[in-house]
Amino acid sequence: MPRILVIDGYDDPGIAFLANAGASPAGELYARLLTRLRPGCEVDIAQISRREPVAVTPGDYDGLCWTGSNMFFSASNAIVQRHIDLCAEAFAAGVPQFGSCWAAQLAAVTAGGEVDANPKGREFGLARKITLSEAGRAHPMYRGKPDVFDGFTSHGDIITRLPDGAQWLAGNAFTPVQALALSYSGGDFWAVQYHPEFDFHEIAGLAHGRRDALIAQGIFHDHDQAGQFVDEMRALDTDPSRTDLAWKYGADDDVMDPCIKTREVQNWLDYFFND
Repeated sequence: MPRILVIDGYDDPGIAFLANAGASPAGELYARLLTRLRPGCEVDIAQISRREPVAVTPGDYDGLCWTGSNMFFSASNAIVQRHIDLCAEAFAAGVPQFGSCWAAQLAAVTAGGEVDANPKGREFGLARKITLSEAGRAHPMYRGKPDVFDGFTSHGDIITRLPDGAQWLAGNAFTPVQALALSYSGGDFWAVQYHPEFDFHEIAGLAHGRRDALIAQGIFHDHDQAGQFVDEMRALDTDPSRTDLAWKYGADDDVMDPCIKTREVQNWLDYFFND
């Protein structure tokens, strides 16, 4: 069984935001997913964005997983650099890496790519019509995944330039780079811009916490509409048989079926940790 370290990307204000919004701690969310997909694996969580970060040695683990984050590479600081340094160390140690959202941007920046704020604003809720590239259709991360699918999402930054050695695996109209695979400095990183670990409960919490910004962007018309969205996301999470809500929000098997939704993570586990 692999020993996997989950790097929680949230800093102290971000951790408080998730708690106040009713969303799950990012590291715990990923750890639950990994232990569900690979029962018996050992999973540790490291908080490296806090004012008092823990010390981490990537070579002590068989794999690293990176969560999303409330921080931005377009507003880099010393904590952001801490993530870049650790990612580079994991690459050099040859430790396989996987991650969502912030992680895709992290992989790109660490290897010399570029990230900036998306001029379209935040992609939120469901990333629509994510389409696999030719490389994506052939890549083991997407074995068993539809060529076109939706995925849970919430991000404001995007990858604007892929580094050398990166494969562009998927994109959509809102975010050109929705997935990449990167071989760099002796290691491999598979990453997606969307969130296979999310569900309707997490989207409800994030919508509640970000409602003012989402209204300002025009995703919601007003607080009443935002509140209705939150309530209906929670209802759909509680009762997936609510076909009325699934139809209303265009939620198909790619986000309703846990096996399809998390296929990328399962494929990463199977590819790197099958003895």
